[in-house]
Amino acid sequence: MKLETGNWKTCIFQVSSFKFHPKKEDIKRMQFFKKIFAGTIFLLFFFVFSSYGADVPKIAIVDLQKVSELSSAGKKIRAEITKKGKAMETELKTKATEIQKLEKGLEREAPVMSKEQRESKKREINIKLYDLKSLEKRYKEELFKFQNEKLKKMNKEVFEIVQEIGKKEGYLLIIEKMGVLYAPQSIDITEQLIEKYNAKFAK
Repeated sequence: MKLETGNWKTCIFQVSSFKFHPKKEDIKRMQFFKKIFAGTIFLLFFFVFSSYGADVPKIAIVDLQKVSELSSAGKKIRAEITKKGKAMETELKTKATEIQKLEKGLEREAPVMSKEQRESKKREINIKLYDLKSLEKRYKEELFKFQNEKLKKMNKEVFEIVQEIGKKEGYLLIIEKMGVLYAPQSIDITEQLIEKYNAKFAK
C-alpha cells in the first residue's frame, strides 16, 4: 500500500552544490562590458603614452581568484563556510531520516489503522516535511549571507593592499586578470599580493 506524503529527498542540500551558474543574458552582458573595458584600456594607453612620451608607465595584473584560493585568509574563509554548511547539512539529513522512518512506519501499520489515524499520521509527516523544507531554505539563505559577508570583508582587505602596492611602487594601473586577454607573466603581481596579505592576516 503506497501512501502519499511529501518527498523528503528533495529537501537536502549539499555544501558542494553551492556554485554560481550565470544566465545567458548575464554572460552576454559580461562579454559586452569586457569589450567596453578593453576599448577603454586601449584609449587610456593611447593617451598615457602620448603624455609620457618614451617613458613606459607601470602596469600590473592580479588574479583575485588565486588570491582567494591560496591566501591564508581565503583558506580560512573556505574552511569556515564548509564547516558551517556541513553542520547544516548534517542536521537536515537527520531530520529527513526521521521523516523517512515515520513514512515507513505508517506504511507498515496502515492496514491496522483507522482512516482517521492514517490521516492524522500523514498530516504529522507533511508538517514535519514542510518544516524541513522551510529550514533548508533558511539555512541556504544563511549560508549565502555568511559567505558573502566573509568575501566582502576579504575583498575590502585585498583592495586596500592593492592600493598600497600601487601607490608605494608607482603603478599607473593594477588590473584584475579576469578582464585581460593577454599579459606577460612579468607584470603579474598576484604572488606579491598574496605574500603581503598573508603577512597582514598573520598579525
